[in-house]
Parts: sequence; structure tokens; C-alpha cells
Amino acid sequence: MDSTAASKSTLTRGQWMVLLAAFLGWLFDGFELGLFPVVARSALLDLLKSVDVEAADKLVGPWNARINACFLLGAASGGLVFGWLGDRIGRVRALALSILTYSLFTGFSYFAQAPWQLGVLRFVGALGMGGEWSLGVALVMECWPERLRPLLAGAIGAAANFGFLLTGVVAALKHVTVDSWRWMFLVGALPAFLVFFVIICVPESERWKAAVRRETARPVREIFSGRLLGPTLLAIAFASVALIGTWGSVQWLPLWSDQLAGRANPGAKAETQMVQAFGAIVGCFVAPLVGARLGRRPSYFLLCLASLLLCGYMFRAITEFNRTFLLLAFGVSLATASFYGWFPLYFPELFPTRARATGQGLAFNFGRVFAAGGALLQGELVAHFEGSYARAGAVVTLVYLVGMALIWLAPETKGKPLPE
Repeated sequence: MDSTAASKSTLTRGQWMVLLAAFLGWLFDGFELGLFPVVARSALLDLLKSVDVEAADKLVGPWNARINACFLLGAASGGLVFGWLGDRIGRVRALALSILTYSLFTGFSYFAQAPWQLGVLRFVGALGMGGEWSLGVALVMECWPERLRPLLAGAIGAAANFGFLLTGVVAALKHVTVDSWRWMFLVGALPAFLVFFVIICVPESERWKAAVRRETARPVREIFSGRLLGPTLLAIAFASVALIGTWGSVQWLPLWSDQLAGRANPGAKAETQMVQAFGAIVGCFVAPLVGARLGRRPSYFLLCLASLLLCGYMFRAITEFNRTFLLLAFGVSLATASFYGWFPLYFPELFPTRARATGQGLAFNFGRVFAAGGALLQGELVAHFEGSYARAGAVVTLVYLVGMALIWLAPETKGKPLPE
């Protein structure tokens, strides 16, 4: 199922199965990503056994940061481990293993009795989540026609945000409270059933098969040497900027809304998450289309600029939970999540087939190591600013200035085919 041949004929059942598997896998990844922001405050207040909500808030912030850091470090490790497996044993088998890993260990979080246990389980579950992104992107981009890459990048990027939206919908239907939060982790275990579909129905990438027949894959060595070293390091930097902005500030919006709304509106965090998800879905479709029209570098610059301006305004101007808060949450999420539609378009264009899953998996997920630092920094800043998520977020989102400068050092790949 070579993409060049496919571009000259009608789409096959196998191509649709590949896209469906990648879309569902990343959708449920998005559910995992959205799960903890909704559950975090209630779960931590319960596990910390504090009766003073105001005092507990000072503990919730640092603990939320530590658990997010564990999750991000796990995703970074998983991007390398499962990306390497995908280049060695095939995209499909590695994809099935990654989905099974994040599903089962999310479900095990139901049994956590202390914040550190949540951290450990989130770390292991994130190994699979980090791997799924690189494998799904590689599989789709190698199996579908190249002319459809911008649209496919948008669909893959949006998939996670449909999952993020699903988390908000589930939480809105049954409110997550201090006394009722564990059930959400059981819902997060359901994607384990997707593994059977992947194994039975999804065909392997013909590009990958041809590449490993030509020569033995040594993906880790290759991406850190020769001509690939520069693009690898730059891709890590681009992912880091976006991920630090997301995990260091934007992912905290549900917690901030919960704090602003108080006990009078326990559904505020679910409302915020759903609005964020709608914004993110739009952003993920817009970004690759802009990238296809203007070029990869100008589009990334504009995404950073929009994120910087919108986040700066929201974190400096908003003081209560209301319609304005939700409107800005939509705009902020549209801008900051649009990178996740840009990455599936650009990153596959930087690496040859024999090292693609490892290269883009490492680049995207190693950015999570720096994002873990951003999450920890946000936690310390929240504590320093006496529980103010807004003042902390205003500092962290200055990271978009770095992306605006670095992007001009990267190669422009508009109009070029995927490297073999």
C-alpha cells in the first residue's frame, strides 16, 4: 500500500483502516490527556485528606505539577521506546502494544491511595501514549497519498482534542467531586479493546517493509548523527515550545476555573475543558492548511505569535469565571493546540522512512522532558504567587518568543515528498 501508487488510484479499505486506527488511538490519547486536569483537584484533595480547602490548594498545585511531570517524562520515554520498536518490528504491532500500555495503567489508577502512586501510574501509562503518536503518524503518512498530508495532519491533530472534548462531556454528565473521581480512570481503560481491531484489521506500512528490506534499521544512531542531527534537535525545540506552553499553563485552565467558580459551580472545569477542546479541534485543522499554503516556517511563527498574544491577555486580564473566561479559553486553546496539527505535517518530512517513527517520536515526545520542567515551574510559580494560576501562566507562556526565533533556522519542506 505505497502512498505514491495510492495517489494515482482510489483509496483502499486498508488505508481507511489505518486512518481509523490512528484516529481512534490518538482520540483515546486525548481522553488520557484531558482526564487528569478534570480529576486532579478533586483527587488530590481526597488523597491529601485536607479539610481546609484554601490550605489544600497550596498543596494541590505542586502535586499536580509533579504528577504532570511524571506523565510528561513517561511520554518522552515512550516516544523513544515505542518509536524504536515501530522502526524495528513494524508500525502495527508496536501501535497495539502502545495502546494496551496506556489503557491498562490508566485503569490501574483507580486503585491509587496516595498522590505518589498516581504519579507512578501516570508515568507508566504515558509510555504507551507517547509511543502511539509517533506510530500512528508514521503509519498514516506512509500509507496515504502525499497530496492529502495537510488534511490528514489536521485530522490526526484534532483526534486528540475530540478525546479531550469527550473527557469534558463525560465529566459534565457525571460531576467529578472529592467523593467521586475514581470512576473516570476506569473509563480511561476502555481503549484496551481497540488493540484487537488494530491487530486484526490494520495492514502494515509497505514503505516500512521496503525500507527494512533495503537495509537494517538503526534509527537511534541515525537521527543523532550526520545530516539528521540538526533537524532532530530543532524538532525537539519546536515541540518543547508548544508543550511547555500547553503543560505549563493552558492545561491548568480547568483547575483555575474550578478555583474561580468554587463549590457553587462544580461543573466549571468540565465547561472549560469542553470549550478548550472545541477551540483545539479548530486549531488543529487550521494549522496544517496554513502550513501548506504559507510554508512550514511562516506558519509556525504565526502560531507562536497568536499563542503569545492570547495567553498574555487572558492571564493578565481575567479575574472571574464567566462567558469572557470561556471565550478566551476557546481562543487560547485554538492557538496553542494548533501546533499539534502542524507537527504531523512537518515532522514526517524531516526523517527517512527507516528512522521516521523514532525520529518524530523522539522529537515530539522529548519535548515533553522540557515540558515537565515547565509544569514543575508552573507549580512552583503557583505556590510563589500564593495560588494564582493566572500570574504563573503569564510567565510560562513567554516561551513562545523562543519558538518565534528558532523556526527560521529550520529547513523549509513545503512541496517536497516524504524522504525515503
